[in-house]
Amino acid sequence: MARNNNDNRDGMSREEAGRMGGEKTSKTHGKDFYQEIGKKGGESTSESHDKDFYQEIGQKGGESTASSHDKDFYQDIGKKGGESTADSHDKDFYQEIGKKGGEATSQNHDKDFYREIGQKGGNSRNNND
Repeated sequence: MARNNNDNRDGMSREEAGRMGGEKTSKTHGKDFYQEIGKKGGESTSESHDKDFYQEIGQKGGESTASSHDKDFYQDIGKKGGESTADSHDKDFYQEIGKKGGEATSQNHDKDFYREIGQKGGNSRNNND
């Protein structure tokens, strides 16, 4: 007779057995252990999945996060990310990414786009003076 996948031989659910195993492991292993298995898992996943997979899970994660967080959350993580990036990069880095961003934007937009954003920027500046 087939065994129920939700119960193991001790009558414990897989969820309970997994939780108990995770707790035991966390007591005997440190940060380095988890970083190493995370790295191995990430490498294995990247070998078996393509760009579309990562785009799909990124979109799902973003939607999930957006539904449970507000504007303040995004401002806070944006600030932290900006500070972290600023601490680890120099002026040349910012010039390079600015150039790449400008080139990508210019390929996707026409003069009307630039006229519109220029007008919005000018109006915004005038309203803040």
